[in-house]
Amino acid sequence: MVLLLLGVGLWLRTVEDWRSYVPAAGGTASGDSAYGTAEKPSGLVRWLTTVDHKDVGLMYGTFALLSFAWGGIAVVLMRTELVTPPVDLLGANFYNALLTTHGITMLFLFGTPVLAAVSNYLIPLLIGADDMAFPRINAIAFWLLPPGALLIWGGILLEPLGVGVEGAQTAWTLYPPLSVEQANPGVDLMLLGLHLTGVSATMGAINFVTTIFTERGEDVTWANLDIFSWTVLVQSGQILFAFPLLGSALVMLLLDRNFGTTFFAVEGGGTMLWQHLFWFFGHPEVYILVLPPMGLVSLILPRFAGRKLFGFKFVVYSTLALGVLSFGVWAHHMFATGMDPRIRASFMAVSIAIALPSAVKTFNWITTMWNGRLRLTAPMLFCVGFVANFIVGGVTGVFEAAIPIDLVLHDTYHVIAHFHYVIMGAIAFAVFAAVYYWFPLYTGRWYQQTLAKWHFWLSMAGTQLTFFPMILLGYGGMPRRYAGYDLGVGPVAQFADLHQLATLGVYLLAVGQLVFLWNVVTSWLEGPRVESGDPWDLEKDDLRTHEWAWFERERERDLAVADGGPEPEGDD
Repeated sequence: MVLLLLGVGLWLRTVEDWRSYVPAAGGTASGDSAYGTAEKPSGLVRWLTTVDHKDVGLMYGTFALLSFAWGGIAVVLMRTELVTPPVDLLGANFYNALLTTHGITMLFLFGTPVLAAVSNYLIPLLIGADDMAFPRINAIAFWLLPPGALLIWGGILLEPLGVGVEGAQTAWTLYPPLSVEQANPGVDLMLLGLHLTGVSATMGAINFVTTIFTERGEDVTWANLDIFSWTVLVQSGQILFAFPLLGSALVMLLLDRNFGTTFFAVEGGGTMLWQHLFWFFGHPEVYILVLPPMGLVSLILPRFAGRKLFGFKFVVYSTLALGVLSFGVWAHHMFATGMDPRIRASFMAVSIAIALPSAVKTFNWITTMWNGRLRLTAPMLFCVGFVANFIVGGVTGVFEAAIPIDLVLHDTYHVIAHFHYVIMGAIAFAVFAAVYYWFPLYTGRWYQQTLAKWHFWLSMAGTQLTFFPMILLGYGGMPRRYAGYDLGVGPVAQFADLHQLATLGVYLLAVGQLVFLWNVVTSWLEGPRVESGDPWDLEKDDLRTHEWAWFERERERDLAVADGGPEPEGDD
């Protein structure tokens, strides 16, 4: 059904008169009026009714920032509980609810939306399009997220009211029989919220694929399509295969919980069925989250290395390879379930092989910087931090892909360290690089460069101090998802020291994000105006992309209007 909708969308975009049937952003139905050029309403009405891709991108970004804050507060509370071995602060039930909410929030309400924010704002500008192919669907995809978030957080929000609803305590993997037998309406709310976020992501993916295929400018061919657009295209293809399957599995889980079906009954092997369905979505989800950040780094890093990206075609090919191979490794999450050893061996082989495309990208980034004219601006620092953290996260993942090692490290803190080096140390770092690089484009203002570098160093130090001790905790046998670790066996004192270091690192990360928030908000409101249409001085390096040409035209238009002259002609 999803592929049918995608095909219909692509066909409609090839019909010559299609645009005339789609009203422009300002509300007129004229095909001559470009999206975004028509006058918009002001105030709250603008944001509630806008279909302009730039406005939708900013709304995605604001939503993702709020979700990031929610998930961050949850992890600060959890890490504070783990300062001492006993469970003496939050209680085990509330800790488990925070753990579940933190994981789902960071993956579905921060990770996917923040990439949609960058993609929505930039893709049309990068490919020379006037807007997304389906502006209204684009806006609807965003407006599904706030109710989805309220449903996901509903249990924790309603629990203090004493209405019989608590936060879901299933972890983000939702494994039966726990997720089926937990008699808590908060689990149902969370499943419904997750379903909404999946529909949102699928609608966005159809829009991105159609836009990149049919809305490119005349001078943008497949041969010179920018690397970020390539990664968004592959990511969108992954979403079209992965998220509908998750939605189907969630519906089956809801039916088991509320209508007595037995899709995931223990007696019929349902727990294994859930794991196969969930991880067929879950591992491509990792690459759904990491491919666009790879594209951002591949686009931004060369700008401050003074060189074009080394091996551009091979970076594109490795992106396509990751998109395909990501669907062939899901069962490496299930090595400890007792599956047939021959099947385990095949998944181990593909899991190790998938490291090769990532290694291609890593070596190309390093080679791009080699003997380059490096400028250590805030975006460049975060790109370098991305590469460093991605190497650590990737190498630890290769070890976990080996069956004998995985059987020892499975469900320990080593898995948490590996995953968070990629999620926080790589994906979030790439997003920060994008925010700082395109901040003049978003706002027309400059941020405080010194504060931006403080943000980087606090985040980099906090990442290492938080997650490297977790690698050691995993080697020591510390199981994950425990609210306490006074287990009565093993070197508890050693666990305490490493947990305290990790908690200190989380506090350092939190301080860094407060610096980021202060810098962004104050600079947006009163930062110095950008005086040049080429704020990063990239023209001499022949490294500018289409979005800066748009920015220069907009700046000239604003200056002309401010001087009382006529508005220059040209596309939005």
